[in-house]
Amino acid sequence: MTKLALGFAPVLFFLASPALANDLHGTRWVTANGSGIIQIVACGTKTCGRIVGPGPRADRNAPTTDTKNPNPNLRSRSIVGLSILTGFTAQPDGKFTGGQIYDPTEGKTYRSEFRLKKDGKLEVKGCVGPICVGQTWTPAS
Repeated sequence: MTKLALGFAPVLFFLASPALANDLHGTRWVTANGSGIIQIVACGTKTCGRIVGPGPRADRNAPTTDTKNPNPNLRSRSIVGLSILTGFTAQPDGKFTGGQIYDPTEGKTYRSEFRLKKDGKLEVKGCVGPICVGQTWTPAS
């Protein structure tokens, strides 16, 4: 796995899973490298996240469409509005598991988990097999 460009990691948080999920829905996060802003949303009974805009350090020359997608039919879809976190379920310990993260800079999808840290930041992990790489996202203002 190469770098996870959008960002990902965990911390113990003592809230019931439905309450935690509802608390995070609607929140916006700046990715670790500052390239994008991701909003956590409900998607049916799961929790997801979509790109809602460029971040403060976005490359103005970066593609605005999903050009690296392995499916040629999806390469023309806009990056803004793209779901990159999908299929997460909140756990009693505060971790969101069972989901995936899509990295549009690589066109790759990874097993993923995330959790709200005590300092109010979001730690997100992308995993290949037993190896996970974490990044910390900060609240968007």
